[in-house]
Amino acid sequence: MEKTPLTGSRIRSYRVDRGMRQAELARACEISPSYLNLIEHNRRRIGGGLLVRIARALDVDPGYLSGVAEVRLAAEIDAAAETHSEVAPERGQAEDLAARFPGWSRLIARQYRENRRLEEVIERLGDRLTHDPYLSASMHNVLTSVTAIRSASAILAQGDDIEPEWEARFHRNIYEDSQKLTEAAEALVSYLDRESGQDSDGSLPQENLDRWLEGMHWRFDALEGNAQATPAEIVEAAEELKTNAARDLAHAYLAQYAKDAARVPLDVLISSLEDGERAAEIAHRTGANLSTVFRRLAVLRSDETPCGDVYGLVGCDASGTLTFRKPIPGFDLPRFSAACPFWPLYRALQVPNTFIEDTLKMAGRDEGRFQAEAFAETKYPQGFGGPSVTEAWMLLRPIMDNPPKALQVGTSCRICPVPECFGRREPSVFA
Repeated sequence: MEKTPLTGSRIRSYRVDRGMRQAELARACEISPSYLNLIEHNRRRIGGGLLVRIARALDVDPGYLSGVAEVRLAAEIDAAAETHSEVAPERGQAEDLAARFPGWSRLIARQYRENRRLEEVIERLGDRLTHDPYLSASMHNVLTSVTAIRSASAILAQGDDIEPEWEARFHRNIYEDSQKLTEAAEALVSYLDRESGQDSDGSLPQENLDRWLEGMHWRFDALEGNAQATPAEIVEAAEELKTNAARDLAHAYLAQYAKDAARVPLDVLISSLEDGERAAEIAHRTGANLSTVFRRLAVLRSDETPCGDVYGLVGCDASGTLTFRKPIPGFDLPRFSAACPFWPLYRALQVPNTFIEDTLKMAGRDEGRFQAEAFAETKYPQGFGGPSVTEAWMLLRPIMDNPPKALQVGTSCRICPVPECFGRREPSVFA
């Protein structure tokens, strides 16, 4: 896949800066000097494995050769322009702006990302108001205390003669209910502040697990290769896991992680990517299940992938409930509300053991496209006479190409900006 029209020019520039001859670089990369010459003049496509070999020979990160950083910066600027199209920005000059004024461009991109972060906070709080039992109970306590105070104060405000004993009782009730209201409000504000902060542990076991995995970057080197620890030992040492339920979920996740690591070792996975293999090809060559390969790709760091990308991963059960979330920038994942029904994840759920691939574009944003690969498998834990268990996985990878056809999807109906969608379940807050 071609990275950018200037990939070859960048290779030539780095080679010249290092005082290397074409023949020397070509020999180090095991290609002919004539083929390298065509690459440097942008006349040949360059695959992921070859790009990595050239980057190693030049001692430079592959992302600098491919120009991925500049392309992403320009895409974010263009996405910010689309969000505020009423000011008529020159959208066709985003790449020129990123190249000429990278500092200002990064400022625009950072402000755009901050606005997106605040949108996500609003979405999460909106989901809390709808789905969180703790928040619902807290709101009920606040409203109950307010109602009691208003009732007692209304009686006193009528001006009628009230016996001193009853008047004192009303005053005491107002004082006690005010204390309850203060405590409930303080607890509610503290809870919301904690949930909107970066260090939230989550009030539910799944949330607690998600936060812990995010803090560990979804990677457990102690379970790779010659395992130095067991899942039980890692869970025992995880002080961030607050409840027994969260620890049980973590143990199940780590047990699966250890099995996946033994099935597809990291070195095999990384070398396969350097050779340009995709998930389906890795699964075919190693004999591993596609879902196993998906989970393994999701634990890779940016310096372990050819173009410096990271993978996102989403899992769901047969009910469609999201059971695993590893997000990537630009592709938002709902925390409580149902996800977009057009995700390939749900198509895979309808046809288990069928590989599904599609190019996605997030509705309302234009900073990039995502390659989505989905697969669902059905198991019979109690034998074929017992109930089946179906689980689906969707692997996400950002791509810099702009294909003519990309399936437009959203996060959830509540915050989807598409005005007319035949799959919509509820009105959008942006309607």
